[in-house]
Amino acid sequence: MFDDRPADPPTPAHGLALDCLEAGVAAADPARAIDRHCAVEDGRLRVRDERYDLPAADEVLIVGGGKGADDLAAALVDLLDGHRTGGVVVTDAHAADPGGVTVRLGEHPTPGAGSVAGAAAVLERARAADDAALVLAPITGGGSALLCAPAGDLAAADLAWVTDRLLAAGAPVDAVNVVRRACSEIKGGGLAAAAAPAPVVGLVVSDVVGDDPGVVASGPTVPRPVEPDAALAVLEQYDVADPAVRSWLETADSGPAPDATADTHVIASAADAVDAAGEVAADRGYEPCVLSTRLEGEAGEVGRVHAGIAREVAADGRPVAPPAVLLSGGETTVTVRGDGEGGPNLEFVVACGVDLPGSAVVAAVDTDGRDGGTDAAGGITGRIDDPAAARLALTDDDTLPFLAARDGLLETGSTGTNVNDLRMVVVGPNGFAPSSSLDEP
Repeated sequence: MFDDRPADPPTPAHGLALDCLEAGVAAADPARAIDRHCAVEDGRLRVRDERYDLPAADEVLIVGGGKGADDLAAALVDLLDGHRTGGVVVTDAHAADPGGVTVRLGEHPTPGAGSVAGAAAVLERARAADDAALVLAPITGGGSALLCAPAGDLAAADLAWVTDRLLAAGAPVDAVNVVRRACSEIKGGGLAAAAAPAPVVGLVVSDVVGDDPGVVASGPTVPRPVEPDAALAVLEQYDVADPAVRSWLETADSGPAPDATADTHVIASAADAVDAAGEVAADRGYEPCVLSTRLEGEAGEVGRVHAGIAREVAADGRPVAPPAVLLSGGETTVTVRGDGEGGPNLEFVVACGVDLPGSAVVAAVDTDGRDGGTDAAGGITGRIDDPAAARLALTDDDTLPFLAARDGLLETGSTGTNVNDLRMVVVGPNGFAPSSSLDEP
């Protein structure tokens, strides 16, 4: 999975970290998620414990969007072999070919013309459904930008500007989505309302902490009330002032959730990635310790906390005895203060690496293959031997070149999935011994 992965990693801990990361990302693959949770049985589609009648003549309509939406659509088409399928999905890097389902390309993380045109095509196709059709909505992370249907007189550029400023200010994705929902015709249940009265089933790959399907891609299949006041409060909190968006929110009416009925199922999440990574660690004789799959906050602070726990493991055997692998998921943010190049996972790795015990290795990736606005998925390092340079890189938000100079970048390209960050610290059996003396248990 990793481009230019060394055949002989610097230490066994490096190799184990890479193997754990690869297993975690693979576990979140949309096709694997469909295999785990969906089946066609006696003319009915089973999704988890629910069953849906497959139409005898009318088509199964597949409409949705996000990173990996094309892979989800392709897996569904394969599963429904023999049933007439069609539809439209929007993604950012087309790879899969989902049969009769059209794949449109949009922009991410900032919506653009492709996102607007793609969302319009999805809504048009959904509105053409009748009550004899079954509508399946593959929704993955990134769908908030890729499915952009501005409300009222708003333009994609208005939403793009606000999104960029909120993210740069360190706003978490659920806060950003409060604004997006209030400014969109497709979010907050808008897609399900467009398809009514056809039954709608959402299939979600979650990239949000807590796996609330109403937050993933701002919930196209999850009806939520219109809350312009809440959106205005987010803009105030993060000191973001766009005249067009503010004007729309000040005049928009609060209202009930869209009149739509939909079942929405989360079929892959950060827990799948973390659990798969932990299984690899256990197979190698390391004790997996899941700290949390819901971590948020400033990436640098989260990195320092992980380093502190790793030191406790190495020195005192708490909360687990070495050899061990500390694992976490969730989504951290970076409040941008410098003008360098980096992302949350890169910042996490550098901040953690400064305080690591000598036998430890830290690695982290964004499971979609792009950390922030970079082309790197994340990074990997042992204990950093130049802490002053590392702290300067952190201050300047310039962690990508810092890790690149130390062969610490991890690059995957688009992975076709997105369940947020996957982080780990491998603590070897030798406590604070130099990493060069690390032996496999």
